[in-house]
Amino acid sequence: MMKKIRMPKIVPDYQNREKIILRDFLALERTTLANERTLFAYIRTSLYLILGGIAFLKMQSLETIEWLAYLSFAISFLMIVYGLVRYFKLKRKLQKLYNEDEMRAFEEKEKQEIE
Repeated sequence: MMKKIRMPKIVPDYQNREKIILRDFLALERTTLANERTLFAYIRTSLYLILGGIAFLKMQSLETIEWLAYLSFAISFLMIVYGLVRYFKLKRKLQKLYNEDEMRAFEEKEKQEIE
């Protein structure tokens, strides 16, 4: 069984100590949309690499560099996996900020510490 490698944290995770107002909510929405645009950019780049790889395979005059097509396919696969991992990681972080139950629990905890 492989042991999961954990990176040491240099800076602790951000904890929101204020109630979310409209400006903050809109900032979260912009970040969510930017996250989706970034995922689509990874997908688009991956598709272009696949098309380039197919073009290299179909050209008879470039048979000596056929390995470049397979390299393009491999990079395309890695790029789509990396893009999906980044997307879901940020989505999970944003979801924590959106979760109202968690925010209420945090606000109640803060009130108890003050009293």
